This record gives sequence, structure tokens and C-alpha cells, in this order.
Amino acid sequence: MASTTSYVCTITAAQAEHLRALMQERGWTFDQMPYARWRGRLAKTTVVAYESGKLTVQGRETPDFVQFLLEPEILQEARFGYEAELLAVENPAMLTPHAGIDESGKGDYFGPLVVACVYTDAEAAQKLLSAGVTDSKAIASDRKIAALAAVIRQECDGRFSLLAIGPESYNRLYESFGNLNRLLAWGHAKVLENLLELVPDCPRAISDQFSSSANTVKRALLERGRRIVLEQYTKAEADIAVAAASILARAEFVRRLELLGKTVGLALPKGAGPAVPVCARHIAAGGGRDALGKVAKLHFKTTADALGASPQQ
Repeated sequence: MASTTSYVCTITAAQAEHLRALMQERGWTFDQMPYARWRGRLAKTTVVAYESGKLTVQGRETPDFVQFLLEPEILQEARFGYEAELLAVENPAMLTPHAGIDESGKGDYFGPLVVACVYTDAEAAQKLLSAGVTDSKAIASDRKIAALAAVIRQECDGRFSLLAIGPESYNRLYESFGNLNRLLAWGHAKVLENLLELVPDCPRAISDQFSSSANTVKRALLERGRRIVLEQYTKAEADIAVAAASILARAEFVRRLELLGKTVGLALPKGAGPAVPVCARHIAAGGGRDALGKVAKLHFKTTADALGASPQQ
């Protein structure tokens, strides 16, 4: 049975506005958030309509919201509770054995870069879908990410690999590769090679296309990895294996970011928002570039800004 506390679908801009009007009539309150058309709240349930078209519903009232408002008034079809069955019909390839690769932290100034690779077959895919596994970027709660990561680790035990590159190692690698896409390609190839050690007969793998060249990861693969089919395309997180990899990567990123924060006695902010340069300047003031290099990705423009405001270079 589908998760009772989260739901994800895609709607048009017109549908998003229609839905907002219907929700407003029912007492929902609205505010703004990055990359979203709007965010609605009622009691302990939150609905976010993203500019990309993705709609997420989270909270105890998710089933009622989806079944009695979203589906009949907007989607005009009944899907809730039948996702696994519909998936088998709409995208049978997703239920075939394959691996998914994704990363977390590449857009975060503080913290590591974490790359994950997860292998799924029909049974695992259906269980993960039923548990509510979806693209980690659609899940705002770190607690929810951690809970889903625990499910993935259990369902895919012995069939996933993780590569966590801490800031100091990341900075050395970035200087060596000279390009973020090359570093990402190396990381994706590394976790795939590690996964193939665990699941040698994995026939194909899917990853997001983060470079203009679809061959970036393929060129970084070793002999074993070159024997499987590697598919790269945008919005690959729609695939259940890639979504699972995105959640594992994000959970590990959050865990390691918290640990790094303890080393400097600060809560390191995620992303690259307004709180990030403030924190970076504070760290730079106490230890300069060396101190930043232990917790941050130095090639970000934030580094120059932080050091420019610091008496220590």
C-alpha cells in the first residue's frame, strides 16, 4: 500500500492555480519558498507546487487530500494506493533489474559531496515505491529522508554503494580534476564500479545527465563498468533506483554535515543561501582559508567573499 504521509505527482501551471484556489476556499494558508509557485499549509499537512511542475503532499492528511481533492478535482484519475501497479503498466523498464546513481552536496558550500548507487529489481522497486521513496529534492524534512534511507538500506541490503568525499578530499580532487563535471563523473563511475562488485550481473545503470557530454561518466568507468548499459538523461530521479540513490546520498550528506559542524562548534547551513556567507566569514575570521577548507568547498565564490572580509588569509 502507498505511503499515507507523502505523495508526489506532476501538474501544469494552470492546474496549480486551480488547486490553490480550491485549497484557499478550504482554509489553507500560503507562503513562498525557493523554486516553488506556492506552498500551502493546513494543520500538519503541507503541499508544495514547484515551478518544475512537481507537486508534493506531506502530512497526516495526505490520503484525504489526494483522494478527495487532488485526484477528483485536478488530476481527474484515481491513482493513490495503486502506484506500484500503475508503474508496472506505465513504465515496465523501471521494474527491471538496474542501478541508479545520484549525488548530494554539489550545490552546498559546506559539507561533503556524497554519491550513491542503488540496485533494484521488481520486488525492491515496488517496496520502495510503496514506502514513499521519491526524489530527495521533493522532501523537505531531514527526518523523513533519514527514515526513507533506513528503508532503502534494509530493502537493498548488500546492493548499494556510497562514496562520501569530505571537504578536504573534495578540494584536493577538484584541484586535480580542474572541473566539477569531471569530479562528478569520477564519483559516479566509482560507486557504479563498487556496486558491480556486489551485483556483478547488473545489466544497466541510470544517472542524471549533469554534463553536456553523455560520455563523461562512461569515459571514467573501468573495465567492469564498461560492460553494462549506462543511460544518462535529465530528471533521472523519476526512476525509482535513482530516487533511492538520491535519498541515500542526501541522508549521508546531512549526517556528515552535522558532524562537521560539531568540529567547528557551529550548525553549518545547507545550500548556498544568505546564512552561508555569514557562517563562512565567521569561520574564516578564526582560521582563514585553512579553516574553511576543512568544512567547505573552496572553489565556491563564497570563499573569496569570506576571506575578503577576514583579517586572516
